Amino acid sequence: MKGGEAVSKQKPWNWMLFPFSAVKMDGDNVYAASPGNGIYHSSSTSDWTRISEDLPSDLVVNRLQLAQGKLYACTNEGLFTYEDGEWRYPVSSIPCYQYKSAGQCSWAATEYGLWHRCGGAWEKVACPELKVYDFLNLPQFLIVGHENGMAVYDRLVDEWSEYDLQVEVTSLAVYHGHLLGAGAGGELIVGNKRGGFDVLRFDNRIIFSLVRQGGHVYACTDKGLYRIGYLRGQVTLFAVKLGFPVTDVDSDGKEMMMATLFEGIQTMPLGREQEEEA
Repeated sequence: MKGGEAVSKQKPWNWMLFPFSAVKMDGDNVYAASPGNGIYHSSSTSDWTRISEDLPSDLVVNRLQLAQGKLYACTNEGLFTYEDGEWRYPVSSIPCYQYKSAGQCSWAATEYGLWHRCGGAWEKVACPELKVYDFLNLPQFLIVGHENGMAVYDRLVDEWSEYDLQVEVTSLAVYHGHLLGAGAGGELIVGNKRGGFDVLRFDNRIIFSLVRQGGHVYACTDKGLYRIGYLRGQVTLFAVKLGFPVTDVDSDGKEMMMATLFEGIQTMPLGREQEEEA
């Protein structure tokens, strides 16, 4: 499919119509996904355009990722790839929640574990009986967030450690040596650097995702956008932008774009990023 159906920048982007689950910036190009309403593209020279006409109408996009000039859509029907105005269908219909690549190797978090491909076919590498929502591929550790908690593989000792937190860990990040996880029930899971985890809640805030941008880790919540920080030696949340639920963020170094549930795609100049009082 080339081209697409043009959509006004005012409709639905500034209306309370579409919930957005993901946003990605690639130079002048911006991509955004709305569950059940499709995937959209905009640039500095073009209006918003719906680019998902050739995809299944009931497709639910869990995450968008950009790698090596391609857009990857992690969906309930597999991992779709978009390049040069055309979609490539996945070889598998297994629901996908996260995708990342490094060099020639690719990783995918799916309904049936973590999968890996490095020049050949996809192979399962971890948690094959669990839903895997996110992962971090670090030099020493492979960290997996799944439906029961977390699993950590230590490459130095070739050993897995399982952490049954009785919480679905849907998003992962690292902040100042603390392993962080977002729980499906709104929890913030914080590694205590002693081999365990603390499960925190913040005034009934629901944390949708954790996103690392520009040296900071942001928490996208139902109350707005927060930045992870320290207060009296404890990991906590500092308000950045309040007033509407934020599900995802991305930045080009000059401005930040926020996917929201009720306010479309919002932008915020990074030079004006100020902490707001809750």
